[in-house]
Parts: sequence; structure tokens; C-alpha cells
Amino acid sequence: MKTRFILIETSHAGNVGAAARAMKVMGFDELVLVKPRWQNVLRKEETIQRASGANDVLAKARVVETLDEALDGVTHLCATAMTPRDFGPPTRAPREHFAELTRPGAPEQSVAFLFGSERYGMKNEDVYRCHVALSIPTNPTFGSLNLGSAIQVVAYDWRMALGGFPVQAAASPVDRADAQQVAGMLGHWEQALTEIGFLDPAAPKKLMPRLNQLFNRADLQPEEIHILRGVAKVMMEAARRPPQGH
Repeated sequence: MKTRFILIETSHAGNVGAAARAMKVMGFDELVLVKPRWQNVLRKEETIQRASGANDVLAKARVVETLDEALDGVTHLCATAMTPRDFGPPTRAPREHFAELTRPGAPEQSVAFLFGSERYGMKNEDVYRCHVALSIPTNPTFGSLNLGSAIQVVAYDWRMALGGFPVQAAASPVDRADAQQVAGMLGHWEQALTEIGFLDPAAPKKLMPRLNQLFNRADLQPEEIHILRGVAKVMMEAARRPPQGH
């Protein structure tokens, strides 16, 4: 579903960048700014820094003078409050408001989430134009959300309402050493441990079976088998080296 985030009279450039980042993380890229404090806000250094790589969202964003210009092609509007007192008791989630729009077989629609100024929120006349008013449930004694944080919460909830993201294919299985490779490496280690005097071949007890279990649990890769064989080789070479005189 076509989704647009509209920021009305935003006063802090950093919040525009934070909004772009929050949107991109949730897979949205349509951002419109209505009469922001800075006309060049999309190019300000603070905006770019706070976007943290969401430069494509900033590049696509539009700056307009009126809310009417920002609403072209939008069929459903959601006024979003950053403080519960703005709209009364908090509602629960965008997905509950727009459940009908997201049901299978529903006609194609478009939704815009509106966010007001950091200083005074949304104007009454803008709220009245919206189909629903959403406030995010927060701590009653400390409920004011930063603009970027509010957009992140709404963007996440809306993404979940749209079905989330497709499950990514599992990574290719790691190549594991086969039983023959492990057995060969164990034979190498048995020889090395005998030569350094750690293993008594006359009374081996359970050392090698336990090492076999240990390496099986480790799910060794062929490269790791080579490393362990290399260690065994060095151990044997050191054991065979004649002692140096003083």
C-alpha cells in the first residue's frame, strides 16, 4: 500500500534526518515536509548526519508550502500525536484503525501519517481533515515523544499491519568436515600426544574417545581440520627435536 509520512512545520533539522532513517528501516521512502523552518532542510548537515545513510529518502523527499499540496493522491489520513493529551485517551495501533484497508482483496488505497510541529503539535483544522487520530500509549507521567521516535513507532506498527517483511532465505549451510576427515585428524593427534608424552598408548583410557566427542560437538569445518593437523605436526616436530645444550 502506498504510504506517505507528512511532517508539518518541522522546526529541527535533525528530526527530518531521524524521520528519514526511521522510515527507511521500515521500508518506507515517501516523505513530504510542509513549510519546514528551513527551506534547505534536506541539505543541512545535521539532517544528513541524523539520516545515517537514508540519503535516498532525503533525495526523494518533497518540500511544499501547504498541506493540500502534500495530500495529492492520498485517500486516508491519520493524525498522529506525540503526546496523549493532544487527542485524549491513547488509541492502540495504526493496524487497528486501517484493518479494513489491509484485508486481502481490499481495493488499492493510500495512507498518509501526519505529524505536527515539535513545538505545538498539529493544528485543529489539520486534525479535523483526518479519518482517524492516533496517539501512542506512553507513560502517563512522561508521555512526550521525540518526533523521530514517534515516527519510528508508527512506521514499525504500520509495517507489521502490512504483513512485515518477507522471510529471508536461510544462508547457505556451512561446509562441515566429514567423519573420515575427523578420524584422520584424530589419528594425527593421537600420534602427536603420544610423542610429547601426554598419552600413554599402553593405558590410553578414554582420552581419544572423549576428544572424538569434543570435535564432533564442534562441527569442524575442513579448514579447521587443517589447522588442528598443523598443530599436531608442530607438536611432533618439537618432540623429535634434540635438546639444545647449555
